[in-house]
Amino acid sequence: MILKPEIKELMEQSVLCWLATVSEESMPNVSPKEIFTAFGQDQVIIANIASPQTVRNIKTQPQVCLSFVEVLVQKGYQLKGNARIATESDPGYQEMKQTLEDMTLGKFPFGSIIVMEVESVKPILAPSYLFYPETQEADQIQEAKRRYNLEV
Repeated sequence: MILKPEIKELMEQSVLCWLATVSEESMPNVSPKEIFTAFGQDQVIIANIASPQTVRNIKTQPQVCLSFVEVLVQKGYQLKGNARIATESDPGYQEMKQTLEDMTLGKFPFGSIIVMEVESVKPILAPSYLFYPETQEADQIQEAKRRYNLEV
């Protein structure tokens, strides 16, 4: 599934994503990830900063779901697909590592990368957009800033 420019753009504006995995015992696990980005046409790469459970789960059950929402606009996407753990011996690892290191500014060391092959994409919208179709992004931003005590 090719990631369209609007998906990549909103991903770049989002601070966190949540990666859902399934354990060997079929238990769900959702973990926030801070350093992530679209890579190529159909992949998302995530720095494995402190994710031992996520890595264990992916090694036994590669199916994952990643969600991100730009908190002020209150729009985002849910991506589903399969993931793998990439290490230095994998082709393309250095390019992925450099992309993620540029994002961390050297603050977060990581020894592997979670590589997600995106198979499906579904938009996430705040209920305001659904129940009040006249809602504009500017209205959502203003209301979110008020709610979060940010400058309006």
